[in-house]
Amino acid sequence: MMRQKEFARIVLLSVLALTVAVASAGAAQEAQEQPGQEKPAAAVAETVFEGVVKVGLGKYFYLPSAKGFDIFIQGTVEGQDASSLEGKEVRVKGALFKDDPSIFIADSIDIKEGNQYRNVFTRTSEATVEEHVGASQRQEFQALQITRADKSEDWQGREKGKVYGKLETKNAGEGQETYAIAVLDNQGKEVGTVLVDSATTYAKYYIRKLRLFDRFWFYLNIKDTVDFRVRRRTRELFHADMLFAGLY
Repeated sequence: MMRQKEFARIVLLSVLALTVAVASAGAAQEAQEQPGQEKPAAAVAETVFEGVVKVGLGKYFYLPSAKGFDIFIQGTVEGQDASSLEGKEVRVKGALFKDDPSIFIADSIDIKEGNQYRNVFTRTSEATVEEHVGASQRQEFQALQITRADKSEDWQGREKGKVYGKLETKNAGEGQETYAIAVLDNQGKEVGTVLVDSATTYAKYYIRKLRLFDRFWFYLNIKDTVDFRVRRRTRELFHADMLFAGLY
């Protein structure tokens, strides 16, 4: 008789425990499905790069440890542009730019002085990436197949395009430089010159970044064609604004 009572008590306790467990699971699921309730977002680890800055210009600089990224500064570094960081050992904290993962937005920059780091930049506003020509935008620039200086139909009627060649720089005095592009055909022969009216800082930054190379694809806004008589004599093709320069 005692064994039967003990057995019945054990069964009752087991049933109660199972009921509580089922009720708890149901409550948890119901809370999860409640409209308007959100799960807490997982914490995102901050990305940190360290090393010596190789190239800097305008708002962009290149750090070998951040391979594949151009680091963008929203603002200045103690009143100066990114060129002030060249040759200095830095620590950069930040995150990838949501619209283009090739750009890394710097939230803070510290310069190493002795055995310590000193902060020289902290981002205080939303990043507005300037002059950047992303991979998707570059697809809009079709390669111009220029064969002769007197064949203007190779470029006329187009607002933008890219040409392969070498950049020529001339000193215009008072610290100013003028640019022209010696356009090369598929055999590497020069077929003419593009007169560069303006070049973005981003394009200049990339040319400095790729300083081991002397030939690039130049991405251009195409402007006025040079007069036919002048073109035949000088092989100057057209005027353009240079937006970007790269290896492809």
